[in-house]
Amino acid sequence: MKYFVTTAIDYTNAAPHIGHAYEKILADVIVRYRRTQEPAFLLIGVDQHGQKVQQAAQKEGIAPAEFANRVTDLFLALWEKLNIRRDGWAATTDPRHRRAVQKVLQALHDKGELYKAKYSGYYSVRQEQFLTDRERNADGEFGAEWGEVILLEEENWYFCLAKHKEWLLNFVRNRPGFVIPAFRHAELLNAIDRLSGDLCVSRPKERLSWGIEFPFDPGYVTYVWFDALLNYVTFAGYEADLGSGLPNFADLWPCQAHIIGKDIMVPAHGIYWPIMLHAMGFPDDQMPRLAVHGWWNIEGAKMSKSLGNVVDPARLVERFGADAVRYYLMRDIATGHDADFSVERLLVRYHSELANGFGNLVNRTINMVQRYRSGRIRKTGSGDSDIEALKASAVAALGRYKEAFDQFLPHAALEAANDLVTQANGLVELKAPWKLAKDPAQSDLLDDVLFYLTETSRFVASLMAPIIPSAAEKILQQLNATVYNRLAWGELPDQHQLATPSPVFPRFEE
Repeated sequence: MKYFVTTAIDYTNAAPHIGHAYEKILADVIVRYRRTQEPAFLLIGVDQHGQKVQQAAQKEGIAPAEFANRVTDLFLALWEKLNIRRDGWAATTDPRHRRAVQKVLQALHDKGELYKAKYSGYYSVRQEQFLTDRERNADGEFGAEWGEVILLEEENWYFCLAKHKEWLLNFVRNRPGFVIPAFRHAELLNAIDRLSGDLCVSRPKERLSWGIEFPFDPGYVTYVWFDALLNYVTFAGYEADLGSGLPNFADLWPCQAHIIGKDIMVPAHGIYWPIMLHAMGFPDDQMPRLAVHGWWNIEGAKMSKSLGNVVDPARLVERFGADAVRYYLMRDIATGHDADFSVERLLVRYHSELANGFGNLVNRTINMVQRYRSGRIRKTGSGDSDIEALKASAVAALGRYKEAFDQFLPHAALEAANDLVTQANGLVELKAPWKLAKDPAQSDLLDDVLFYLTETSRFVASLMAPIIPSAAEKILQQLNATVYNRLAWGELPDQHQLATPSPVFPRFEE
């Protein structure tokens, strides 16, 4: 069984922005950490169907597939730039996905979970869904978040959502860990309590042709959200044909975390998705967990093309490099909460914690070992109290680090690592190796100081590897410690030879 993590698949109606980048980095960091403990699998992808994609393609006078593939290429290029290491790729135009979705639709139809009916109501073009009076604001209007709202009457297929309401309420009440962070639990329960009516899961082909056809009624295509949510199981091997090349479903499911934004927890992931799985026959202990993150804002306002405040992550990487961007996005936000994006904050974090903090510790340590011990470190067991305190802090930092990752809080894990870096840099100033080197009576103490500064550098590089993998690898190479990269304290052997130092974190102009 692998530790299986997915993210919300990205809708290909527009180019990627910083929110997409943050979500994928968060998932990549979590899975890189899990790989140090156990086999793990990351699935990411793109949602290529739907009305907005069709409309965007029509505006350009091209086929929807061409438009979706062009935007998909932008996402793929960005994930490459950001060093996202995925194990599986979901694209909803994949014929393997289409066949599996049609199997699910047929099975739900055979079980009586789908029915056809005529409906007249208000329809949000942006969200591609029918609205009820519950979506109206205090003034009785549909808010700006719904975009263009039209009155629409048509016949469609419906999924029996409401009949599973009590099951979902009881399930979420009895499983508080279903959604994290914990403060989202009450929000989800309130949303479920307001649930009424069933879910329209089709669109007539005369209005929308860009989607997966219903196997038993080819005049209709599947509602984009119903199609998209199923990617979490179809690309994990659910209902896959023999020889499909997809994973063995039993090796991955249940999913340990769907990492999603707070805007799509309700209703899609917190209501539609578990009820879909329940209706498909999944038992309660096979329900996936939702890890819900917040937004990156600009001066408290959500990023928006209309406001002109959207941050292009590709340009950030070109200017600062992937590791600097990854570090800032993991360090300056607490998972589940919102944060303000700022290039100035990125530079402050990078310079103070990486260049002046960790980078300085590594560079000065290797230089001192080369100067005073020809690049070779050794342990003497001096028993110095300050060194023993550093060792104890390292063990405690590892505990804090693991606890933070188990709660999907990389910022807290990095805080533990940085506290250890601060203590190690303080030890350099306290012990002054350049003075110890002049006193033959202090030779053993100098050896121990240099050994444990080197081990701290190796240890912190291993702690930072899920967040800044390229920089951590370079540091481990300089320490000649790429084979000693376990998340454990005390890995370096006695009489270990170091390589040549080279600065890893160049400074940027403010």
